[in-house]
Amino acid sequence: MKELRIRTLAAVFLIAGVLSWAGARLWSSVGTLPSVPLAAPIVLALIAVVLLATALSLRARLKAQRERRPGAKGVDPLMAARAVVFGQASALVAALVAGMYGGTGVFLLESLDIPARRDQAIYAGFSVLAGLGVIAAAFFLERVCKLPEDDDENGGTAPAL
Repeated sequence: MKELRIRTLAAVFLIAGVLSWAGARLWSSVGTLPSVPLAAPIVLALIAVVLLATALSLRARLKAQRERRPGAKGVDPLMAARAVVFGQASALVAALVAGMYGGTGVFLLESLDIPARRDQAIYAGFSVLAGLGVIAAAFFLERVCKLPEDDDENGGTAPAL
């Protein structure tokens, strides 16, 4: 499984932002701009909380397993892999959504004197922040579930007992 790359997420964010800014400009010239929903930052923040809670739970279980605590609940490798895939998918979608709302927010900065547009710009800004929170939580989850590197001295094999 490949690791998340900041470069890829940044590219998705920037491309979505530029396209969203251009689309908002075009849409505003034709009619009214669609609103940024209040639920957008809330849903992104909830996803970030779920990812963070999953990462903290897995980290505690892996630590207990490594320390061989009695009654320690092990971590199923397939469950950890699914958690990482969920984190990676969430990070990609969050980069796309944050870029989209970021581009719209930049467009809305031109008309902050209108109360409705100012509120939309605030919602867009919070959506970008929540999207960055999802990305940070996904990176943390990926780091928690990362396998230790192979030992180069043993040629990547375990020592014989």
